[in-house]
Amino acid sequence: MAETDASEKLFQEAVLHLAQMNGWQHFHPSPAQKRHGVWRTDGQGFPDLVLAHHDRGVIFAELKTATGKMSPGQRVWEYALYPHVEWHLWRPSDLPRIAERLGPKGVPKLR
Repeated sequence: MAETDASEKLFQEAVLHLAQMNGWQHFHPSPAQKRHGVWRTDGQGFPDLVLAHHDRGVIFAELKTATGKMSPGQRVWEYALYPHVEWHLWRPSDLPRIAERLGPKGVPKLR
């Protein structure tokens, strides 16, 4: 695993920890091994996380390291989703803002 992959993995774990602490459900599309040494993720470019909370909405989030760049497939998903749903490109420097959004006062109840 490359260093940037490890950093993104740690960042994702931090975001998921915040989400779980605040009652969010999450989905992360995981790659599947098709045969020895060959991995594939269906939905190429689909955001790294989908977070859902009964009172606080649904968030699609692409996670990148400080210097990570989005792929063309990820850009396609960004343009398909935003501004119709809440979509974010989050980096480790965004953790305070992420904690605020996922926390109990992130968004008032919509009903």
